[in-house]
Amino acid sequence: MRVIFLTHNYPRHPGDLPGGFLHPLVLELQAAGADVRVVAPSDAGQGGRTMLDGIAVRRVRYAPAAWEFLAYTGRMTSALRDPRGFLALGGMIAALRRGARAEVADATGPVVVHAHWWFPAGLAAPPELPLVVTLHGTDGQLLDRSGPARYLGRRVLARAGVVTAVSGALAATVRRTTGIAIAPEDVQGLPFDAAGLAPTSGGRGIVSVARLTAQKRLHLLVEAVALLARQGRAMPLTIVGGGEQLGPLRDLAARLGIADQTRFTGPLPPAQVASVLESADLFVLPALAEGYGLAAAEALIAGVPVVVCQDGGGLLEVVGSGAQARVADPTAASLAQAMAEVLDDPGARPAALDAGNLLRTRLLPAAAARQALGWYQRALERRT
Repeated sequence: MRVIFLTHNYPRHPGDLPGGFLHPLVLELQAAGADVRVVAPSDAGQGGRTMLDGIAVRRVRYAPAAWEFLAYTGRMTSALRDPRGFLALGGMIAALRRGARAEVADATGPVVVHAHWWFPAGLAAPPELPLVVTLHGTDGQLLDRSGPARYLGRRVLARAGVVTAVSGALAATVRRTTGIAIAPEDVQGLPFDAAGLAPTSGGRGIVSVARLTAQKRLHLLVEAVALLARQGRAMPLTIVGGGEQLGPLRDLAARLGIADQTRFTGPLPPAQVASVLESADLFVLPALAEGYGLAAAEALIAGVPVVVCQDGGGLLEVVGSGAQARVADPTAASLAQAMAEVLDDPGARPAALDAGNLLRTRLLPAAAARQALGWYQRALERRT
């Protein structure tokens, strides 16, 4: 069976972050005997066919090099406000479709397309090929915000043989916005190879790992840390990630007088993220309507207690209920109170480690690959 991964995000080199969670699944599928090909957009003119850890990756050109800025940055929605971005999007969809068809040419057996994110990959999938679509989060938010997106999304998902989501919350969004039901057995968290994560020793304060966008609401975390400092509980804060909110968050930390205890690392490769988590006392992510929340899962696997917000979507499924986590209202005051409660709870760290051990097993790439192979077989049978 040939499986074509169609996506706007896939690592461009070893250790690259965009779409990095897809790569372990591809490797496991290949090890299980599937012939996996990846089709992804070019980045600023860097197109062509390459190999990444033995996986064939086709980077398709979709616009002049200066216009190829839609993928890999997490700014696709905002980039579409630029007329160049809107024109480039049409080119990307057409180029992804051509790339997928090119990967069919020499196939000797059945072929399935696995589109990650219904937009733009699901939209680009060749209609003549069996299709599995996985929603990851931002594409669910798009369904929530836009009437035209709901119209397009409904059409894409209706022609898919199998529709999957990374969390129950995201599956509920799909049903509410499109009327398409995702079966509970087709909800599968993001695969994760936890081999590099060791139980935390703590002692280095509060950590958050996220793309720095408005949806992550990290300003609430900065404000909460400032509140704790004014209460005599000053702690170091480390924020890992890059994005459009980096400058505003730096400015906010300076205005609130906690710049000297706040560190912004920018994006880090997985090994360095693991090192940061392994010395954390607490992980906090106040994101709104998160599709899954892999960073929170990584924290628990490292034995770090977690604080999230009650409207955090898939994050609540990741952290579960128990001493390992607190769920706060989306305000700085509520967040600060929840953080203090976790830090004062001697049972939080052992509970986090127990929860993390369960996640470690559930998110093994081999388990996700077995699930995916079942989806592909169903998509082939339904097309037949």
